Amino acid sequence: MELTILGYWGGYPTRNGGTSSYLIESDGYHLWLDAGSASLIALENHIDPLDIDAVLISHYHHDHIADLGVFQFTRQLKGIGENRAPIVPIYGHEEDKENFDRLTMDRVSKGIAYRENEAFTVGPFEITAMKTLHPVPCFALRIEEVNTGKVLVFTADSGYLEGFIPFSKDADLLLADTNFFHGMENHRVHMTATEVGRIAKEAQVKKLVLTHLPQQGDLALLKEQAAAEFGSQEVLLAEKDLLITI
Repeated sequence: MELTILGYWGGYPTRNGGTSSYLIESDGYHLWLDAGSASLIALENHIDPLDIDAVLISHYHHDHIADLGVFQFTRQLKGIGENRAPIVPIYGHEEDKENFDRLTMDRVSKGIAYRENEAFTVGPFEITAMKTLHPVPCFALRIEEVNTGKVLVFTADSGYLEGFIPFSKDADLLLADTNFFHGMENHRVHMTATEVGRIAKEAQVKKLVLTHLPQQGDLALLKEQAAAEFGSQEVLLAEKDLLITI
């Protein structure tokens, strides 16, 4: 399983970097996880959007779905005629029906609902969802590569929850919302570097990647705070086009 970072800022894009978006690949299967602002152009650096096999959306805030509509237009317009792309499944939750319904576009995409604690299969992956602490319904996602047992956990957006520890248990990689520096603990929207470091340590994950990063502040300090709590040097800051083999 390979993870490529397409976007990593929280809230809004800046400095030629987009918001939350990731490409996950296994055995020729291409899963696009969240579709934040500026992510479609970043995606094209790695794969033709017509070759995406499925899309997985954690929640419907703009910084996670801003490029989803233009992705649908790309599939519709670029794939005309003999090159028409197959209908692509887009997995999302139904707790916001208006936004869920937008996942379906005639002859382009089909919205498929997932639910908390109900495992579902997407290509070579088995996925489970956990509801997070956020102003809108949002779900963390545990993605297991069935053939190898390798596990990636994406916290999506959330304040700190003890439930992240069992949900992330023994994960090979934890991709964690790290929007705040130490001192902002117990926020109800996002986590601090200290909190995600604690989750990584107690869940005994192998590698921690900090994402949904703040636009202001010293990101090296953010990494240092997470590493101090994790007790491991296996901490990375998300950056555009970073490729990680899991």
